[in-house]
Amino acid sequence: MNNTILSKAECAALRGLAILGIVLHNYCHWLGMAVKENEYQFHRNNCDGLLQAVLHPDVNLPIHLLSFFGHYGVPVFLFLSGFGLVLKYEKKNSPRESGGGGSGLSFLRTHFIKLFRMMIVGFVAFTLLDAFTPGRHHYQLLHVVAQLGMFNNLLPTPDKVIWPGPYWFFGLMMQLYIVYRLVIYRRHWGVVVGLMVVCWLLQAFCEPTGEMLNRLRYNFVGGMLPFGMGVLMARFQPQIMRRISPLDNSQAATSNHVRYGLLLLIATALVFLLSFNYQTWYWVPVFVILASMALVKVLPAGINRALEWTGAVSAAMFVCHPITRKIFIAPYRTTDLYAGLLLYLVASLCMAWLFAEIMKRMPK
Repeated sequence: MNNTILSKAECAALRGLAILGIVLHNYCHWLGMAVKENEYQFHRNNCDGLLQAVLHPDVNLPIHLLSFFGHYGVPVFLFLSGFGLVLKYEKKNSPRESGGGGSGLSFLRTHFIKLFRMMIVGFVAFTLLDAFTPGRHHYQLLHVVAQLGMFNNLLPTPDKVIWPGPYWFFGLMMQLYIVYRLVIYRRHWGVVVGLMVVCWLLQAFCEPTGEMLNRLRYNFVGGMLPFGMGVLMARFQPQIMRRISPLDNSQAATSNHVRYGLLLLIATALVFLLSFNYQTWYWVPVFVILASMALVKVLPAGINRALEWTGAVSAAMFVCHPITRKIFIAPYRTTDLYAGLLLYLVASLCMAWLFAEIMKRMPK
């Protein structure tokens, strides 16, 4: 019996799917006509805009959907991070010298350097471009230090001081690495569930459009649900697979294809429906993750191979896409929207390949 929920290839395809969602979202939501997302706060008028776009579709519907839902690629990455950490560090034969089974300081140092090597290449390139293009950002000393130290999420109004905006993810991941190693690593599953519940309750009683919710969701509190889901799913893979795997191996492929197809439809419907209420909105990432997992299970092999390649350069694509966005967004913001979007995507993919080669040569 196959006791693996996700193969390495499927994890790579999920990374590819997630980075495409993030990259396309970060372009589309800058377009003035696009429906805006509910990522850090919950705005009812954004939901109303989505409903109007769906009920009265036009040629811009894909842009509205990418703008509203594309940021959910972040929870997919957080899920994969939690999933991968367990597989790497919590198996009986996990190498202790890799940092997980060693001291907490060793683990955190290893992962800080890993994130820094990714971030610094894109940050330097972006700030050079930003300094010579319209709309340049005026950095304060503390903001630069906080970005380099990856603690800028902790500053007041992080959405106004983190530039480029997507780089908030580095501070979030560093916090989750700290939480994993000091609180979650090799501890009872109840600790993970308890932490997820506490983080949910902290958000559930916030003002939907308030600054407190904004601050919480910029930090690990907002990412604990998908991250914890990844940890739990990795730990309980065999038990989950025993329940969902068909007993008749001759019919396994067909049966699983149907099951994942139904899961995709149900989870996608729930993603849409739960997005319209503040209390249910918090749980949308769970069904985004389930829908994404089901999608890579049912997609044709050729498409999955393309997603796997994209997933292989996802880190580089994440750090470089703010650069290509700033180049292409201005001339295509109000006209030839899809031409600008395609140019941006092609340029981001090609630059990601180049940045991936540079990152391989970064000193460790």
